[in-house]
Amino acid sequence: MAALALARIGDTRPALDIATELHREHPLDTLLNSYWIPTVRAAVELHKENPSEAIKLLQVVTPYELSLQPTATFIFPYPAYVRGMAYLQAGQGHEAEVEFQKILDHPGMVLNCSLGALAHLELGRAYPLEAGIQLTHGARHVTDQPRFLQASQEPNALAKARASYEDFFALWKNADSGTPVLNQAKAEYAKLK
Repeated sequence: MAALALARIGDTRPALDIATELHREHPLDTLLNSYWIPTVRAAVELHKENPSEAIKLLQVVTPYELSLQPTATFIFPYPAYVRGMAYLQAGQGHEAEVEFQKILDHPGMVLNCSLGALAHLELGRAYPLEAGIQLTHGARHVTDQPRFLQASQEPNALAKARASYEDFFALWKNADSGTPVLNQAKAEYAKLK
């Protein structure tokens, strides 16, 4: 989990060092080598803005990501979240939707982890891609100016995006008003009106 946290905040060298050391110490641990280490490495690729490599790294995880039960210290399905983020970075809205919906369809696996609420937000970011609105999604945030591509390809996509943002806001209604992700979400939501 420390390696994953480091990868997500962009401290990639220590994240990779931990992953390498864990693999060296436990080369036969299936959960570690087929679930967590690829997820850490994919998160590093996300930070490098290399979504295709992140998606490739997470292929090995697919058979395991919905088969594990959550515990007090491990929340699943984190690989689906990272894969969804990679698809967003790659501008593949429909593929991102599938990954975030996987999380929302299995709330018992997410428990009260923020991953469940963030899946609503990221789903809201994926829908505009189907409406012909490109919100360039980098490793950390959506850019300030959406670029309109063409007439709506999916007429309900913007309504679905707004609903996903509203679900996120409902879950985070008591969050500190200075929370960066919440403020970013509010700014993005205003552009969808």
